[in-house]
This record gives sequence, C-alpha cells and structure tokens, in this order.
Amino acid sequence: MTEAAFTELRPLVSIKWACALVGKPRGTCYRRLHTRPAGERRRRSAPANTLHPAERRQVADILHEPRFCDLAPAQIWARLLDEGVYLASISTMYRVLREQGESRDRRRQRTHPARKKPELLARKPNEVWSWDITKLRGPERSVYYEPYVIIDIFSRYVPGWLVAPAESAELAEALIASAIATNGQAPGTIHADRGSSMTSKPVAQLLWDLGVARSHSRPHVSNDNPYSEAGFKTLKYFPTFPDRFGSLEDARAFCGWSFDYYNHEHRHSALGLHTPASVHFGTAPEVRSQRTVVLDAAYHAHPERFTKPPTPPRLPTAAWINRPNPEVLIQTKR
Repeated sequence: MTEAAFTELRPLVSIKWACALVGKPRGTCYRRLHTRPAGERRRRSAPANTLHPAERRQVADILHEPRFCDLAPAQIWARLLDEGVYLASISTMYRVLREQGESRDRRRQRTHPARKKPELLARKPNEVWSWDITKLRGPERSVYYEPYVIIDIFSRYVPGWLVAPAESAELAEALIASAIATNGQAPGTIHADRGSSMTSKPVAQLLWDLGVARSHSRPHVSNDNPYSEAGFKTLKYFPTFPDRFGSLEDARAFCGWSFDYYNHEHRHSALGLHTPASVHFGTAPEVRSQRTVVLDAAYHAHPERFTKPPTPPRLPTAAWINRPNPEVLIQTKR
C-alpha cells in the first residue's frame, strides 16, 4: 500500500514530500534509487602517468639485479639517483614488487610457538601442590607485604606459608623445603606461575634434588593457577580482613589465624563440606560415616520431611588443573 502510494506521488512532488506523506524513510528511498545492479562495477581508468608494460619490466629487472635484490626500494631509488638514473618513484617500485608477490619482509621473522597448556591431575593428597605470592597493603602507600602460600590442589590443605616484606627466591626455597619437611612427604609435582621466584635457580635446584617435577603456567594466563588464586580470594574475603595492615607482625598474625581456621575449621564445598585437614590426613571417610548415621536417624524419625533418604555429600575423587575436553580423554583411552 505504501509503495503504491509513493509510486503515484513520486512524479508529482519531490522525494522528500512523497516520503513524508506516506511515512516512508527517505534514506531507504535514496539507497534504492542509487544502488547499482549486482555485478556492475565501474572500472577505474588507468592514470595518465602510469608506466608502460616495458617500463614496468625494466623496473622489475633492476630490482632483481644481484646488487639490489637484498635492498629496500628506498635504498635502490637513492642509489640509482646517485648514478644519475631515475626509473620510477619508491611507491611504484613497491607496487611492481607487490604485483609479483615480493613485497613481504625479506628477513626471517622470529616466531614464538604456543606454550603448552599444563594439564595436572591429583587423585589423592600430596600429588600436586600449587604455590603463589600475593600482596597485602601495609600501613602506608607503596608499602606491601608478600604472603607466600602453598596449597595441595586435591585436599585444599595449606602445608606451608610465610609473610615477608619482599619477594625473594631464597625465601621461596626455604618455604618449600620447610613445607615438605613438616608434611613428611614431598609432592609429585609443584605448580606455579612464571614469577621470578617461581622460576629461580634455587627453587629449581631444590625440586631437582628432591625429585619433584616442576610445572608452570603459560605467560599471562592466570587461569592456569586456579587453586592458588581461589585461596587468595578466600583469604581476602574473610570478614575480618583489614583494608591495611599496621605492620609485618600484624600481617603474619592474621595469616596465621586465617590459615589455621581454613585448614581445620572451614568446611570446603568442593570437599563434600569436609575440612582440608580432614581430607589431607585421611579422616574424611570416617567423618562421612558419622554423618551418614546422623542423617539415617533423622530420616527414620521423620521420613515425611524427606523426599528420599538423605546422604552426605560425596568426597572428592580428582582435582584437575586444565582438565582436557571429554573428546580428548576418549581418544586417549582408545
């Protein structure tokens, strides 16, 4: 209806008034009037100063000469001028090379192969530890304290930590050695990011001497160290976490209390609501059995309050860093 009315009004009034009267967008009308049919494209005429084919071949031959083949067109153009010869502009030389597919960078470019994504699996405690360093704000601007924290990715237990005024490879080495001695067993693998302390020679030598495999995150990929990052978030989301610490002793006291609470009091959702210490030291199955007895008694006392017999949450069976896709696992099993 609108198109028919517009067609009738178009010869009588201007496009502006015809569109206003029938309520048609003026831009749409102009686009339809000026759109070329599909496939029709105006050919651009050659500039009057373009080189003839013979001249283009001459330029190409000059560029391919042994004395010029390793030089940039600007260098060739300048050297020809010094010899009293002008064949074409620098941009025309580039154009001739581009037509022959020779305008790319002639040097071999250094390539950086993609870093391998770490894929770590822990089916029990002490198989994979992860560690990292974060910052706590001190009493003044630009004053920070550095907590070093190690966490077992299966049990979420923190076997070792310290707070220092600065980052140091020697402190990292001492912390790892102390955590292994206190734990009574070295882990199979220790994972960390690529900070200077994590990749330092003292730490690498210590792990080599203990027979512990090293694993590192890819550069600029924080998701490769998720357990340490989650642990720091838990630390900084404590209700009593201060905005600033008055001293290094205050930071150490708070971390000592928070890690003790986290290890022995905090019921972790990923651990079937057991404490990290219970899972790490193997008492979780006994605790779960006790919970089962309590739930069974509650069900028999009031079965109408339940849709089915309740069971306590399951214990963890595996912890991954970068779990492979299911398709990859299926192909590996085959």
